[in-house]
Amino acid sequence: MKLNQAEVQNHRKLGQDLELFTSMEEAPGMPFFLPKGMALRNELEGFWKKKHQSAGYQEIKTPIMMKQSLWEQSGHWDHYHENMYFSNVDEQNYAIKPMSCPGAVLIFNSKRRSYRELPVRYAELGLVHRHELSGSLNGLLRVRSFTQDDAHLFVREDQIKTEIGGILDLIHDIYSKFGFSYKVELSTRPEDFMGSPEMWDKAEASLESVLEAKGLDYQINHGDGAFYGPKIDFHILDSLGRSWQCGTVQLDFQMPQKFGCAYIGEDNKPHMPVMIHRAIYGSIERFMAILIEHYAGEFPLWVAPVQAKIIPISDIHADYAAEVKQQLAAAGLRVESDQRMEKMGLKVREAEMQKIPYLIVIGDQEVQNQTVSIRKRKEKKSNVQKLDEVLKQLKLEIESI
Repeated sequence: MKLNQAEVQNHRKLGQDLELFTSMEEAPGMPFFLPKGMALRNELEGFWKKKHQSAGYQEIKTPIMMKQSLWEQSGHWDHYHENMYFSNVDEQNYAIKPMSCPGAVLIFNSKRRSYRELPVRYAELGLVHRHELSGSLNGLLRVRSFTQDDAHLFVREDQIKTEIGGILDLIHDIYSKFGFSYKVELSTRPEDFMGSPEMWDKAEASLESVLEAKGLDYQINHGDGAFYGPKIDFHILDSLGRSWQCGTVQLDFQMPQKFGCAYIGEDNKPHMPVMIHRAIYGSIERFMAILIEHYAGEFPLWVAPVQAKIIPISDIHADYAAEVKQQLAAAGLRVESDQRMEKMGLKVREAEMQKIPYLIVIGDQEVQNQTVSIRKRKEKKSNVQKLDEVLKQLKLEIESI
């Protein structure tokens, strides 16, 4: 039964049916987002930015392509170059970034830092490219071009537990918005680790301590840490009970050392900060795929690409329908109006297939009384209301989630 439901909820099919995204032979593994897909994506990114601003993060943007020597210095070259894309400019070798962390390090190092500034929290919606085998590409779930919702924090050692605790709270807050429950794993030192075993033991103990303090149930995933540090991974559970690894929190003592990161301490001497890497969505593209399948395309109102569809019964109702659309759009709602010369039943049926949360029908009575007939998705009963009442109702539903 779940297998059949998974086929119905497949994000590639729904992505085409709902006009969210498409793939082209001209760019394998690099998705094209259609207008409705961009509406969904923009809502996710706007929510992400709002939450991070409230949590004290500063948003940054780093170049998509940087010199190969940078990736050699960071350690990505030794551990990741087979998955990277390259270019040559002015007889210099460049690499298209597979991760955003070295760019954040360069920004941190761009000025002298005081212990009073720390923690420094940088957040970046960073476009990255990784070479995946063509046979492994899968819609938005496995791509070659995607946007990671990265953040890199530079902290003093005495701030590690507090900062990681704050990250865990932020992750819980964001996942709760979508109704996701999740499982937690602590991933430890891999075989190809950088740095000393002692430093790794210290980092792993710090992460474990925070998980214990938060009272979170977690499993140990031996040997699955990043090459530069241990990590906490979050696996969200969707409506079909499937597990998806999305969020991650990684503690890194290596990269600040490799790049000579420093802040001036209270003793007026230089000290090395600790770096925390973390993502919550994981990647915008993959998270969108999970959401499409989780909701089967029936998105909650706040994130739906089209929130309401206006259906005038005939041409004589078109002017009032246009007025209603203008007022709803002015209030910030994403709304469409079906002005085609088609039968009413067909227009309603197509709107339902597009899984739009609300249908607004306008006929003689609505024009005469300056009202609208509104019906929620999957409900048979319509309610006739004044437009200002509808606006209040929709805004309340959006804000209450």
